[in-house]
Amino acid sequence: MSFDTYHAKADRIYRVVTQIKHDDVRFSRGTPKPLGEVLRRDYPFLEQVARLERLHGRIVSVPNPKGGFLKKFDESKTFCFAEPQLFSVFDYDWLIGDPLSTLSTPNSVVLTEKYAYKYFGTANPIGKTLRFDNQADLTVTGVLKDHPGNTNLTYEAFISYSTIASLANAKESLQAWTDVNSEAMCYVVLPPDMSADRLASAFPAIRKKYYTADDQSVYSFTLQPLSDIHFNSQYSGRMNKTMLVAMTLAGLFLVISACINFINMATAHALKRSKEVGVRKVMGSSRWQLFSQFMTETAIITLVAVVVALFFSNLGLPAMNKAMSVFNATMVLTDLLNPKPLAVMILGVVFVILLAGFYPALMMAGFNPITSLRGRLTTQAVGGFSVRRGLVVVQFFMTQLFTIGVVVVMTQLRYIRQADLGFVSDGIVLVDLPNAKSAQNDPLKQETLRQRLLQISGVQEVALGNQPPASGNINQFPFVYDTRTKPEGFDVQSKIGDPNYLPLFGIKLLAGRNFRAADSTSEEVIVNETVIKRLGKLSPGDVLGKRFRIWDTDKTIVGVVNDFYTNSLRNSVKPVVIVNDLAQSHMVAVKVSATDLPRTLKTVEATYNDFFPEKVFSYQFVDEILDEFYRGDRIMLALTQVFSLIAILIGCLGMYGLVSFMVETKSKEIGVRKVLGASAFQVLWLFGREFGRLVLLGFLIAAPLGWWLMNAWLQDYVYRIQIQGWMFGLTIVLAALITLLTVSFQSVKAALMNPVKSLKSE
Repeated sequence: MSFDTYHAKADRIYRVVTQIKHDDVRFSRGTPKPLGEVLRRDYPFLEQVARLERLHGRIVSVPNPKGGFLKKFDESKTFCFAEPQLFSVFDYDWLIGDPLSTLSTPNSVVLTEKYAYKYFGTANPIGKTLRFDNQADLTVTGVLKDHPGNTNLTYEAFISYSTIASLANAKESLQAWTDVNSEAMCYVVLPPDMSADRLASAFPAIRKKYYTADDQSVYSFTLQPLSDIHFNSQYSGRMNKTMLVAMTLAGLFLVISACINFINMATAHALKRSKEVGVRKVMGSSRWQLFSQFMTETAIITLVAVVVALFFSNLGLPAMNKAMSVFNATMVLTDLLNPKPLAVMILGVVFVILLAGFYPALMMAGFNPITSLRGRLTTQAVGGFSVRRGLVVVQFFMTQLFTIGVVVVMTQLRYIRQADLGFVSDGIVLVDLPNAKSAQNDPLKQETLRQRLLQISGVQEVALGNQPPASGNINQFPFVYDTRTKPEGFDVQSKIGDPNYLPLFGIKLLAGRNFRAADSTSEEVIVNETVIKRLGKLSPGDVLGKRFRIWDTDKTIVGVVNDFYTNSLRNSVKPVVIVNDLAQSHMVAVKVSATDLPRTLKTVEATYNDFFPEKVFSYQFVDEILDEFYRGDRIMLALTQVFSLIAILIGCLGMYGLVSFMVETKSKEIGVRKVLGASAFQVLWLFGREFGRLVLLGFLIAAPLGWWLMNAWLQDYVYRIQIQGWMFGLTIVLAALITLLTVSFQSVKAALMNPVKSLKSE
């Protein structure tokens, strides 16, 4: 919850975000690039305006004074274009350089301390040169301290925003109002006495001035507070607040369950300490003194537990940080020394001490000294069975609630793994090519590379394109169909692919044909079934040969393919157009055999380096991209499993304590029953019936709540499982088995005990 709260102006910093409305609404954290300049020029009441654009897949080289390059790096998401005002919006610790001037000129770059060392070692980086994407030479003008772990601004290098104008095919985007890139962001700082509504009220006038009448109904802007950025998944937030709250509640449940165990054990042990209480009262101890003593004992136990917990937490933090990296979260134990976390931890310790210790201390301090010294305290004096039953029911409820969560999440993830995505992903490697806007982008050279790769043993198929069928990059564009004059009411996601794209990914043609290998005009397109449905056509063949105008160019529909997922199963299948335009291709997809895969990849790398010596070879399997969609869910599953295991262990301890208490207090009753002819089975049934009721009662509370919580979680998926009865049946069966295993030893021991031993004192 502390992400970016350390900035001095955090409560006044907002990000301008865009909503793009057709028949549905698309939320983008980006804005048109000219918006920032308009806000700065026409709305001087704003304290600061700063634009920033995050970059993907750029090659950064360290030049060798003797020629060539000393090092090459493939940088993705660590570099950004930034205006100098960014350093007035956000707080950075500067090691070298002036925040106001370091990015004031084109081809300037500011590095973090880590990246200055990465590129130049221990040498002074100021004035040194970096070659950016084989297009521009950047001069280092400043060095920042490394950013903290609790920030969304995880950039390691800031290139002056004015550099964009000098890059190939990039200058046009600076004036494009309908080009909304989710990586091109705009931040504003409001004056202390201004509400966000005042700026928001200016957005309609901006739309009216810079958009056509049709586009005014499509594009709209709103303000997103800095505190919301990390937690709002609509605008690419990394951590869902609901998940954070759920984890917090799960941890709280476990703490309460552990406190319940402590209460059970403390009250069960109270009978053995009754004479100690009696002696202390006879010697003059007051009830308050005894209460303080027992609370102090609980406090000491709790503090020792905190020290042990901190030790094991420190050991487990590296693994936890690795798992939580998907949420851009890095935790260190010293974070607990900050005022807010320290206050929360202290309040938590006090809460545990009071919850766990108050009832047992109050009960034992109230013992009658005469009854205690005579050893005639009954189970009612230490809380009786009813209190313990209630506490154990709470534990059964928590255990079964977690179990329901684990079963549902595992079933949904299995459904995802087995779902038909509409394309093939196994054994397909994606290799980056020079950016489509780069001077190194040459369709003929790419086709020659494709032919060379096909000659490698272990390579089965090769296709050119810009991205696989499903990816995290969503490029949506308006289009005009057939003889119509206005864009349709929905956008299409675009994919670039050559004639080998469909066969390699196993995408099936439903009507028409594939691209012709001889097509060099880039005038042919293929659409998916959803486009047909959204156009209101009954048959795929109805659109063949029709005009399809996109990117201000008339093209012709030559084929229709089956629907396929372009993102995770959280989203519905989108309208897609595949365009045969190799000038926009910046990826080669290679289908490889599993046999001798390392050797095949090494040969692919060598071939790639022959064609693009200025690039850094990198690859990714399509399965890894698909896996990334659900990484957060797998982390949620792992945490739920851990929580469930802990809840089960705590519950087992509670059940074991209760059955031990039952055996001790009912030993004479069991002896009498056996003397009167009760069998061992009948004695076991005495225990089984008792715990069976508790399990069932816990289930009756957990089942409806579990259904409600997991059904709400499943709503995040467009394609999801239905919660079924077998999931609840499995939960109660597992709870019954765990209960049976936990209480069986003590129950069998009591059932087989010689009644003479329990009755000899009578």
